[in-house]
Amino acid sequence: MGAYGGGLGAGEVCGAVFGALAVFGLQFSRGKDEEEENLRIWAFVREFLKRFREEIGQGKIYCRDIAGVDWSDVNALKAFYKSEKILVCRDLTGATARLLGEFMESEKFLKQERK
Repeated sequence: MGAYGGGLGAGEVCGAVFGALAVFGLQFSRGKDEEEENLRIWAFVREFLKRFREEIGQGKIYCRDIAGVDWSDVNALKAFYKSEKILVCRDLTGATARLLGEFMESEKFLKQERK
């Protein structure tokens, strides 16, 4: 899971968001070839991204925008890990986990049936 950090190490989608979306995939994607995809995954993904942007990411989902770090610059990375910004990412990850927990505890999430 460490590879999710830093927006997959490249400043792309926040690793905490990426991890949450992986959970949705585990819950709603087919487990066997003969099963159908549960298309309700997209409603959960859209709502999660909307709430992340509004409540956590200050309108953003890309790590480079949230953390303000150029992940291709080694010196910028070193400075990031020595600064208070790393604590912001830690708090953001916790807030994202709490948001994911809300989704996972919801009745709509728990009552998904595979076909």
